[in-house]
Amino acid sequence: MEIRIDSLLEGAARATGTVAIIDVFRAFTTAAVALANGAARIVLVGSVEQALSLRDSGKGRICIGEVDGVMPLAFDFGNSPFEISGIDFRGETLIQRTSAGVQGIVAATQAQSLYGAALVTAAATARAMLAEDSQRITLVAMGENGAARTDEDEVCALHLRNLLEGRAGNVQAVRQLILAGGTVGQFHDPARPHFHQRDLDIALDVDRYDFAIPIRREDGRLVARRQGGH
Repeated sequence: MEIRIDSLLEGAARATGTVAIIDVFRAFTTAAVALANGAARIVLVGSVEQALSLRDSGKGRICIGEVDGVMPLAFDFGNSPFEISGIDFRGETLIQRTSAGVQGIVAATQAQSLYGAALVTAAATARAMLAEDSQRITLVAMGENGAARTDEDEVCALHLRNLLEGRAGNVQAVRQLILAGGTVGQFHDPARPHFHQRDLDIALDVDRYDFAIPIRREDGRLVARRQGGH
């Protein structure tokens, strides 16, 4: 089995085999919280217009996500895992648009199979990917807006590689390295209240959830569901 690590939108576009698109801050942390809170599925779309059109046509009831970190005015929730942590989504179909993780999913057209990944689902994601017995696994760290590398996604990719290669990894070291990086400052910036401080706590709660987030095409749409866990 070959394991590759790549980055950004270009990496997503060239990724092959079993592919994990990594977005720790915050798309796939938020998606994991929504699925843990009962969401039946999440439809992933590339634009705000697509999201609103699907909601208007009854293909989903709740739009979540961001543009440049900020919730679009017509959306129901932003891209904050803390914001939705107390919401009961049982049975709901959500529609998610974000600037990095979801764009990576849309771009990963060469993937044989596809996962949305973050630290909160790391171990479960590694198990699910290994179970596919693929000849190649590609881990794509999406970074900021899919255009600039960030510590949290690159470190998550390295942690996933450790797990995939049978090593336990070092959860505390992962957390400390990310907390020492520059990206965490946005969660303490009063001028950016959409980056809630509690988002950081949730995003760095490694293996908070015991399920993976596979993404498959259903009726031509990219749909995330939970796989495994209780």
